[in-house]
Amino acid sequence: MTAYVFPGQGAQYVGMGKDLYEHSSKARDLFQKANHILKFNITEVMFDGTEAELKQTKVTQPAIFLHSVILAKIMGEDFKPDMVAGHSLGEFSALVANGTLTFEDGLKLVAKRADAMQKACELEPSTMAAILGLDDETVESICKSIPEIVVPANYNSPGQLVISGSVKGVEQAIEKCKEAGAKRALMLKVGGAFHSPLMEPARIELAEAINSTPFRKGICPIYQNVTGQPVADPEIIKTNLISQLTSPVRWTQIMQNMLADGVTEVIEVGPGKVLQGLFKKIDRNLNVHSLP
Repeated sequence: MTAYVFPGQGAQYVGMGKDLYEHSSKARDLFQKANHILKFNITEVMFDGTEAELKQTKVTQPAIFLHSVILAKIMGEDFKPDMVAGHSLGEFSALVANGTLTFEDGLKLVAKRADAMQKACELEPSTMAAILGLDDETVESICKSIPEIVVPANYNSPGQLVISGSVKGVEQAIEKCKEAGAKRALMLKVGGAFHSPLMEPARIELAEAINSTPFRKGICPIYQNVTGQPVADPEIIKTNLISQLTSPVRWTQIMQNMLADGVTEVIEVGPGKVLQGLFKKIDRNLNVHSLP
């Protein structure tokens, strides 16, 4: 059983996708189509921009989506997943790769998502922090004990959890996590509190776009962030995708469920190797690699 997994925000790097553009006419066509849909030259920023330009949410999210989806698309008939999943933003890449969404609709939704999240970030000072070396229950309990907004946002692997909320809430949670014995508890350089209640304005805006976009039955199930469970029904996929912005990414559960369902090979599609590393923490013997 083979799973294809797609990375989220943070995996970007200057020059990403340039080799695909130069060596594949199909990739070139898709990149040019993206420039037209987005109404700005994203390829220029991806290939030759600065790190600061690439870090803008409105650029980062479509850039990672494009790199991931185009890699899957140029595989053609060799792309044969038994299951797919994507970390946060990567869920949209996975849905295009498995045929639930068209390339054009997926890109439009990602652009809308990035814009809506950026606007939500500007409404209130907010942030995220990585907590290492505490079990999930301890971090959940600490978050609940704080009167400010702060919640678990990314269950990345056992002992590695990201929290999200108001700047005050996250700062207080960091101190309490350190007191509880966390190996590390550090603020992340992000623009806002993703996967928290502070993303509610973005969720409302994205919901309208998702509900008006056609979703088809994909070639295989997607293990979704909100539940960690495999889903094939397009309407349930939509509901979960809308909930994703204000709910935690249950990546630990996704990995555990894929293993329980018989996955033997995991292929990461897109920039970076973060997801491969997380799978290796769950099962060292698993065959994990990137697309060549």
